[in-house]
Amino acid sequence: MMERKLPLGIQGFVKLRTSGFLYVDKTEYIYRLVHESVPFFLSRPRRFGKSLLLNTLKAYWEGKKELFSGLDIERLEEGNEDAWKAHPVFCFDFNGANYQIVSSLEDIIDEHLRRWEREYAISVIAASPGERFRNLIMEAVKQTGLKKHRRILVTLVVS
Repeated sequence: MMERKLPLGIQGFVKLRTSGFLYVDKTEYIYRLVHESVPFFLSRPRRFGKSLLLNTLKAYWEGKKELFSGLDIERLEEGNEDAWKAHPVFCFDFNGANYQIVSSLEDIIDEHLRRWEREYAISVIAASPGERFRNLIMEAVKQTGLKKHRRILVTLVVS
């Protein structure tokens, strides 16, 4: 039997799957969320696996099939021609900022939006963050040809 390392403090799905860490397979629940649910708000206490779950969803929607080898979701997606297509993923990570500074939140949001606007070659920048994000999603849909339903993942990570 191959001995696995315990993933204490590891929140990255890619690192867990590629570095020999123990991973308790809960991908059946991800499959059910994706195929049976409406948009949802996930709220759980600190250290209850939110970041790992969101990181796993991100890898799934980015089409990283190789990371899911041997997991339930691989079997559940068998025969689904739409499975493992890469989709746009927008993850707002608010960890690590100094929120004692008044403009911190706006600066982080602006930084994320600027990076994605460059990635999608958006040259006309709207005024408000809401308009910018709406334009970004519409451009991602246009460029990828993917419908703008639940297959565009937006996550908010807050410590």
